Amino acid sequence: MNRPSFKTTRCPFCRMPIERPQELQSHRPTEMPLGSCTCGAVYAYDATGHNLGTAYIESLVFACNMDWDLAWSLLPEEDYLASLVEKYDLESNYVIPGGAFEGRRVAGALYFVRLNEELRGITRQGVWDKLARGAAEPVAVEPGAPTNVTSLTKKDVEQLVAENQIEPLLKAARHDTKVLRHLQRLLYTSDTLLRFRTAEILGLVSAVIAKKEPAAVANLLQGFSTSFNYSAASSWGAIDAMGEVIRYAPDLFAGYIPVLYQFLLDDALRPQTLRAMGRIANARPDLIRVAVPRLLPFLDDANPETRGYTAWILGSVTASEAKLGLASIGNQEDEVEIYEQGGIVRKTVGRLAAEALEKIQVGH
Repeated sequence: MNRPSFKTTRCPFCRMPIERPQELQSHRPTEMPLGSCTCGAVYAYDATGHNLGTAYIESLVFACNMDWDLAWSLLPEEDYLASLVEKYDLESNYVIPGGAFEGRRVAGALYFVRLNEELRGITRQGVWDKLARGAAEPVAVEPGAPTNVTSLTKKDVEQLVAENQIEPLLKAARHDTKVLRHLQRLLYTSDTLLRFRTAEILGLVSAVIAKKEPAAVANLLQGFSTSFNYSAASSWGAIDAMGEVIRYAPDLFAGYIPVLYQFLLDDALRPQTLRAMGRIANARPDLIRVAVPRLLPFLDDANPETRGYTAWILGSVTASEAKLGLASIGNQEDEVEIYEQGGIVRKTVGRLAAEALEKIQVGH
């Protein structure tokens, strides 16, 4: 063994050696192997080095003892510090600066997060308890997908979406994650129906891919959640797509709903965020019911889309506390676009309020 080419893997915060990350007994399909340093820092292992967004989320949420709401409420530098260790080899638990060992490429990375002292005091015991119950064996790398299957081109995907032919896309997704990238490109179309349809199909395709490669979908969601930092155009279709991914794979990705809550604070993003939440609520009202106190003030919003989508959601979750607010907008004639069954239906704000009140009455 060429010892100078190896480095002991150390915590970037306290410089103490760390143990190999491990899976937890409560391992979710989206979860990476995790570990904790004696100083309280936690880390997530990304085998490829290309899913650092997912590793960041996994380490931050794990540091918060799996409390997603807490994780998304924290501020970097103020509430926690983050650091990255690259060229990490899970098998040897060493850092390999050269990036190769015995003919195999070493591209793994460890994403570290350490909460501030006050927060560590609250979450540390829960983190340690979860690791104590974890399995000590690292994740086995699964063989790649078969290479003799014909993949869909960008043009193929665009045509299938335009024709609303979903089954060929789902079939392709079972062996080729590139379908996600092709669909993502279509989210930026100016054709509203095509954009809504693309978002829904992306959600369906993601549910298929997540069964084998959940990290690919989690990384996509993380990319969507940060895309609004760069330009207004980057948000076209992204929030709708987030809603559809959560809608069709809620058991895996419901933890991303608090990200949508953050977007509600932005006037420009609020209508499409509510539209995405409405799609989730239509399938899983229990996941959105907790957000009702956040939503009630939007019935008085200046934007008719915001009022309409809010009424739509409140009806889906049968929010009886919204009756008075819904009744107050029952005569409004502004129209809102609702995506249903592959097409767009236009409904007035008043009609959406009336339908919501009817659902609440039936539900109670």
